[in-house]
Amino acid sequence: MLRVGLTGGLGSGKSTVASILREFGAHVIEADELGRTLMEPGQSVYDQIVRAFGPEVVLPGGRLNRPRLAEMAFNEGRLHELNAIVHPSVIAAQQSWMDDVFARDPVAVAVVESALIFEVERDARARRESEGVLADWRNRFDRILVLTAPDDVKIARFVARTHPATEGRDAAIADARVRLARQMPDAEKAARADFVLENTADLPSLSARVASIWEQLQVESDNHKPAESNKKPNSGSLK
Repeated sequence: MLRVGLTGGLGSGKSTVASILREFGAHVIEADELGRTLMEPGQSVYDQIVRAFGPEVVLPGGRLNRPRLAEMAFNEGRLHELNAIVHPSVIAAQQSWMDDVFARDPVAVAVVESALIFEVERDARARRESEGVLADWRNRFDRILVLTAPDDVKIARFVARTHPATEGRDAAIADARVRLARQMPDAEKAARADFVLENTADLPSLSARVASIWEQLQVESDNHKPAESNKKPNSGSLK
């Protein structure tokens, strides 16, 4: 069994690499999708958000007004407040998912795709939380794969994905810059990663490099006994 965190900044290509790993045989879960599910009506996370942010974040049909919630989080200085509600539940759900995967397949490679593995830990420690799941989240992975790319490339990818038409692109670029400013620089993440991929090449080249990493992860998973899963692994970088 091997627990792998796949991370990188906005527009770094996490979803693409997650898809490649899934095709190779990895079990993959996306933190963003998990978060969206937990923010649906009827979920405790939804209830906490509405209590904290008020009725203006609720649409007439009862679902969250995500654009307004994002505006309050990123532009009105309430991102930490939102993350403190969402992240513990998302991480608990990820842990439950990994436990289920390993119960069914003891030598599985379980990949959690999340943009904020390092940021969750950083923000928790900034709040003086020295213990607990948030402050210790990075150490709950056996290996970390970080994707990097120049900021202008990340922004272009983000805008192309969220605003394929010309209208609204200036606002999307501004939004991307705000989000990137709140994420740790690639160099800081890379320094703490086991594998680093600069995602600026074409898809076949990226797939070939992911395949090389996948081979290493498979070997480690075969040799990684469950009783040893909480030990910090030796460094095995491909940088």
